[in-house]
Amino acid sequence: MPISYALEPDLSAEEFRSVLIASTLAQRRPVHDPARLDKMLRNADLIITARDDGRLVGISRAVTDFSYCCYLSDLAVDVAYQRRGIGKRLIEETHSAAGETTTLTLVAAPAVESYYPAIGMKQHHSCWTIPRKW
Repeated sequence: MPISYALEPDLSAEEFRSVLIASTLAQRRPVHDPARLDKMLRNADLIITARDDGRLVGISRAVTDFSYCCYLSDLAVDVAYQRRGIGKRLIEETHSAAGETTTLTLVAAPAVESYYPAIGMKQHHSCWTIPRKW
């Protein structure tokens, strides 16, 4: 059965947490704070999932104005499902849902920086942040 992709604005924090852990993204996300995970989901503009026979194996969570910009905050694919094109497809689905007049932007985790150029994304060298206060 092929992987199915869908907009899932009502995804549960529990399922979100499980795929963050299965993907290793949990190292950089507040997986021990279910209320915060739920808030992250409820305030996102786009939540796109990848499922294998109902099992959540990937997610893209983005904030966008649907016109000019789209920030892809979370891209997570279960380690057992990586290297199958799921991440690339989640990015494509996110960009399509946000509108192709948007510029899609993401901040890569250090371990996967080489992935994004391999799927055709261009690196932007001018990014500035104010760190979060945990």
